[in-house]
Amino acid sequence: MMRQASVQRSTSETDISVEIDLDGGGQAVVETSIPFFDHMLTLFSRHGLFNLTVKGRGDTEIDDHHLVEDMGICLGKVVKDAMGDKTGMVRYGSATIPMDETLCAVTLDVSGRPYLVYHVAFSAGARAGEFDLQLIREFFKAFSDHSGITLHINLFYGENNHHIAEAVFKAFARALSMAVSIDSRIQGVLSTKGCL
Repeated sequence: MMRQASVQRSTSETDISVEIDLDGGGQAVVETSIPFFDHMLTLFSRHGLFNLTVKGRGDTEIDDHHLVEDMGICLGKVVKDAMGDKTGMVRYGSATIPMDETLCAVTLDVSGRPYLVYHVAFSAGARAGEFDLQLIREFFKAFSDHSGITLHINLFYGENNHHIAEAVFKAFARALSMAVSIDSRIQGVLSTKGCL
């Protein structure tokens, strides 16, 4: 079963292409023009063992908001497409990841019902390089809305903003990898309704 997909999205604000292989080995080619965000998506690819190719540009001379949000839209769409009919898929995933002094948990359900719970607090005006860390929430909201995934992101504690962001993306990667994995014991989709 080939669980790969690609999406291209062009607007007056952004131009993005994303390709994913859910059953890859963690190879990433990520070029968004936002170095810190490239780092986060590369972590996602490696720790989820997804092969990921991302090319993106946008009106970052204004700020990074449009590009980051539209990346969430595109990643959500491509993951949804790559999952196909979800036959045999585990559906639920959860991971708790430490990053030095930081601990973060991500739990998700490939339910077809988008919902984001996001309990992550960065220090006021927090930036990583030039990147506004408040945009991470916008990315995950767009991802949830366009993948149909219920997504809970909970930071237990942490002090270093870079560590917090890394823990979030690594936990997200591991939880999604678990949820999209195939279990041969599952007949059809894992739902008493018979559909997701």
